[in-house]
Amino acid sequence: MNYIFGPVPSRRLGRSLGIDPTARPGSAKACNWNCVYCQLGSTHHLMAERQRFFQPEAMLDELRKALVELADAVDWVTFVGSGEPTLNIDLGIMLRGIKAMTELPVAVITNGSTLSLPEVRADLAGADAVLPTLDAGNELTYLRINRPQHHYTFQSHIDGLTAFRQEYRGKLWLETMLVAGLNDDESSLEQLASIVEDIAPDELHLVLPTRPPTEPWVLPTDAEGLLRAMAILGRVTKVVHPDEAYGDFSLGADALLQTLTRTGRVHMIRRYGKIFWLGSLP
Repeated sequence: MNYIFGPVPSRRLGRSLGIDPTARPGSAKACNWNCVYCQLGSTHHLMAERQRFFQPEAMLDELRKALVELADAVDWVTFVGSGEPTLNIDLGIMLRGIKAMTELPVAVITNGSTLSLPEVRADLAGADAVLPTLDAGNELTYLRINRPQHHYTFQSHIDGLTAFRQEYRGKLWLETMLVAGLNDDESSLEQLASIVEDIAPDELHLVLPTRPPTEPWVLPTDAEGLLRAMAILGRVTKVVHPDEAYGDFSLGADALLQTLTRTGRVHMIRRYGKIFWLGSLP
């Protein structure tokens, strides 16, 4: 399949059927951030504007066939993959098309950088859950971790998350990647907590960089840092612990390889020669 992969066993979304809205065969990752921890590797060209990646009808036709074949083996349909989903200008069309064909809930995993745009917030209004990234409580940490295209400032990121929370009626689950030495100290976490309190998400999911990152020096916070984050952030919102999970990949070899490639876990095969541990699933 060109746009659909999985289903992927997920600790948050059960059996999640993935849609890659930035799929471009033979092309590099399409993103407006170059996060130090990204398991998909470096962003060679930081995108500034939304664009069309493919005809949305092609993805919807593929999804329709997949849902027939998979029948009761899917819990969620999830936009996630080889780039930033909201950079696809047809995201709203695809979301509405999915809601018209199935009663399955739809999630969008996004870095949240484009939520300052009213048209992006409108596109996401029909999703059942949106999972944006918030790794930093100040501009310097944001620049060090997320390394955005220059149009996407820290302030626009926070403003977009705040505006979206005020308009959105679905589940808003923020996601914070805890990187040792960058955002796991008390001061950084207190600043982050202040912003999280203002946004008022339904939950905040802590994540650790357990997959091979873009920058080899990136390490997950230690047990003390995790406890510190749970305590400080837990004062202002419900915090979900970054538990580890084995994947029950009863998909067949071709489907498994496609899933690993789309989500960056193919690096585990290349590095170790076999699949025996996949770390945290999205």
